[in-house]
Amino acid sequence: MADEELEALRQRRLGEIRAEHGDSAADPSQQEAKQREAEIRNTILAQVLDQAARARLSNLALVKPDKAKAVENYLIQMARFGQLAGKVSEQGLIEILEKVSQQTEKKTTVKFNRRKVLDSDEEDDY
Repeated sequence: MADEELEALRQRRLGEIRAEHGDSAADPSQQEAKQREAEIRNTILAQVLDQAARARLSNLALVKPDKAKAVENYLIQMARFGQLAGKVSEQGLIEILEKVSQQTEKKTTVKFNRRKVLDSDEEDDY
């Protein structure tokens, strides 16, 4: 009986500590749901992409995870609506990457704000 009470106290205290630190991974049901979602995404992408395209997407995920996630979402959405005919090749993935890049492209501009420095050479000594 004492062991059960001690274990219950430990679990409750562990839950309190995790709640204080904002540890959302503590909830096993949330972890399980995330894992299931990741498995579903991987199976859909395995059905939609060929090997070379999956390798390219994996490489992209290492370098730019946000862009890879956007491409994955785009591919999954196309697959769900039946807009894909067969597997997407590496060249098809490159075209999709270009489309996503054009949509998310940021225009950067550099503006030089030059200050005038008072220099004795610039002054007229009339």
